[in-house]
Amino acid sequence: MFTSTFRALCVTLALGGAFYTHGLSAAESPTETQAAQVSTPAEGQVSINDATAEQLAAGMNGIGLKKAQAIVSYREQYGPFTAIDQLKEVPGIGNALVERNSARLKL
Repeated sequence: MFTSTFRALCVTLALGGAFYTHGLSAAESPTETQAAQVSTPAEGQVSINDATAEQLAAGMNGIGLKKAQAIVSYREQYGPFTAIDQLKEVPGIGNALVERNSARLKL
């Protein structure tokens, strides 16, 4: 009786831990989690200077992971964006894409 109860308790604790950590990747640190919360405010805007490629892809219409990674690479190479229109300088990002997403973006 004790052994089966102990096993049930261990399984319950293991599953509870799996559900708790499901949203976090192994490479993600607490500071990255806090940055994700800051860069995606309640009104649905995403910061082009702070967001990860995954956040940009999720928050922008017509932007997949590859173009989002290009935005992050551009930002890392040239520094933070000073205007939303500066996104047009990123290879693969055109006028229409910037206009379509202007309400979803912030610096």
